[in-house]
Amino acid sequence: MSLRYEPTDPYAVRAAFFTDTDELAEWVLGRDLLADGLTGSAGCGDVRVWPAVGRGDHAMYIALGSPSGTALLEVPVQDVKAFLENTEALVPRGAESGHIDWDLALANLFAKG
Repeated sequence: MSLRYEPTDPYAVRAAFFTDTDELAEWVLGRDLLADGLTGSAGCGDVRVWPAVGRGDHAMYIALGSPSGTALLEVPVQDVKAFLENTEALVPRGAESGHIDWDLALANLFAKG
């Protein structure tokens, strides 16, 4: 799994991974959801994240669900922590709204309507 972060979309993390059919799947996860899942159960519905019990602080799980199937990913905690620290160096938690181009976001909303 690879994680990608864009400061222009500061609340989101993009997770890409290959499925058992060798197709690339990409999911958009909330950055706060991923951070909350480091220490406890977070999320409901299509995306859930939680620490792997009995694995110390070495792994966490990300469960993804959609009408076409489900996936359970086991991810190294240290990799996720390092990734989140890098995102927070770009956009500190709590400062996300200052990094959004609101004029562009509204223009995109109205263009789709």
